[in-house]
Amino acid sequence: MASTPEALKEGGLRDKVQIATKFGVRWIDGKPDVCGDPAYVRSACEASLKRLDVDCIDLYYAHRIDTRTPIEVTMGELKKLVEEGKVKYVGLSEACASTIRRAHAVHPITAVQNEWSLWSRDLEDEIVPTCRELGIGIVPYSPIGRGFLASGPDLVETLIEGDLRKSMPRFLNVDHNKTVFERVNEMATRKGCTTAQLALAWVHHQGTNVVPIPGTTKVENLKQNIGALSVKLTPEEMAELESFASSDVVKGERHAYMQMTWINSETPPLSSWKENQEYTHSHLAATFQVKLSCCVVALYAMKSTCIRVADVEAKLSDVCHVSFPF
Repeated sequence: MASTPEALKEGGLRDKVQIATKFGVRWIDGKPDVCGDPAYVRSACEASLKRLDVDCIDLYYAHRIDTRTPIEVTMGELKKLVEEGKVKYVGLSEACASTIRRAHAVHPITAVQNEWSLWSRDLEDEIVPTCRELGIGIVPYSPIGRGFLASGPDLVETLIEGDLRKSMPRFLNVDHNKTVFERVNEMATRKGCTTAQLALAWVHHQGTNVVPIPGTTKVENLKQNIGALSVKLTPEEMAELESFASSDVVKGERHAYMQMTWINSETPPLSSWKENQEYTHSHLAATFQVKLSCCVVALYAMKSTCIRVADVEAKLSDVCHVSFPF
């Protein structure tokens, strides 16, 4: 099987596809760390460009929101990458409405990616209206409920060790949540489609600015997903489906790390970053002055000894980052 860079070069494929990738989550001591620092944003982009062997990324997402860094700072670096031609469009993932607005004010957001399916609808109150107001596309991930709305309880029994879904609250409550699948499956039988197609069709009916991204490793499932576009639903059927998986019916959070979702995606004000930068610059300047004073004292003290002054000056230049003589 060809690698992604190799596949993109075959038959002019690069000009026929849109490349979307992400940055923002790194692993430190075995734990995920969300980072939106400008230097990291740039280094992550450069690394992706190198791995993909392309000059530009079509859609570059902040995979999660760094709650330590003002979103304006992260967006400022992304804006520079767009201006440099390294990124074409910018997206956010799992961002709350206020963070989306702040980011959009710095540079236009093209797409917001959030989990959205029949049984995960927590973005509908604020995020969806905000995106529609600002003209931002919505990209629902896990639109088939991480596979549960396709296979139900049977899926849980086949999950291999290390599969993140094994630790997700909704999958741990499969005995309760299996009712959701059973009801959707009954309606799918009436409609003459698969349960997965019905669940995906519900997402497609959310609007023209909604483009779900169901993941699969099997060609047959891919064909089924495409077939979901042909499933038509009436307003009454939409409402019936929603009643099967309402928030009071489904048991368990949608994610194992809810603290890394839009619920916890507010960032500090830009003023806090500026104040921190000013403090850092002033602290560095003071530290430099102390080092410089020590260097000067040491230099003139050593001039009275037999040590070669040129050697001392060279060493101090390395330590103090200054040139001698003054």
